[in-house]
Amino acid sequence: MSPTGKTQTIAVVAILVVVMGGGVVAGYMLLNPPPSSTTGSVTLTLLYNAGVMIEANGMRIYVDPISLPSNYSSLPADAVLITHPHGDHYNSACIDMLQKENTVNIMPKNMTTEVSAHNAVGVNPLDSVQVGEITITAYYMYTEIWIDGECFASHPSEANWTSYIIDIGGFKIFHAGDSKNITEYEQISGQIDVALLPLGPGCQSMSGMEIVDAVAKLQPDYFIPIHFEYSLSAEIFVLNYTNEIQACSDCTPMWLHYWHSYTFEY
Repeated sequence: MSPTGKTQTIAVVAILVVVMGGGVVAGYMLLNPPPSSTTGSVTLTLLYNAGVMIEANGMRIYVDPISLPSNYSSLPADAVLITHPHGDHYNSACIDMLQKENTVNIMPKNMTTEVSAHNAVGVNPLDSVQVGEITITAYYMYTEIWIDGECFASHPSEANWTSYIIDIGGFKIFHAGDSKNITEYEQISGQIDVALLPLGPGCQSMSGMEIVDAVAKLQPDYFIPIHFEYSLSAEIFVLNYTNEIQACSDCTPMWLHYWHSYTFEY
């Protein structure tokens, strides 16, 4: 696979040195390996927080859209996927903005009020929904922190909230929602082309090595951070952890700023 840039300005090899608190952080990204034969393209736009817009085969899919500018009403959805009901992932006004005839809304089945309000398809992990030629499979999404033998879960596993695998003609994008480094990632190891993993939220943030370990389990072709607070957060993270990621996988880490796009050819 050879990704081709759309609106994001990224060099073939980007080298950045960032000075932080007297320390020097250096890193690189190799984003354009030699071209290979392709059969299609997928454009991924990073929206705000964990929001993503995916465009392929004349279709448009959103995941966790919030804080959308008004012009997105001219970019309606074929499908809107919601990972869980927290306000930084679910916003009813944004979902309503994106509706057109036959838009399919998909969200966890236990979001019963929201499922009803948006005439949505309620799913549990491992359920699949076909939207045109695109297969959307709900996957596991939870976070648990153990302190002195006690579990603190802001995203409890029993809620059956969902991450998503979006399969576009065999090109698979995994959106983790707020999920941390969970054991279920081993079940889909080597099956993911692009993994979108969160740097946040807040005090529940995945530590750097948790993300590296998640990439090691998933073994995706590409990793893109989502759910970060500052515009340089994703860039700095990739620069800091590229060596660790490449030591445990064949994954190419890359970053996008919010509201920027990248096109993958496959």
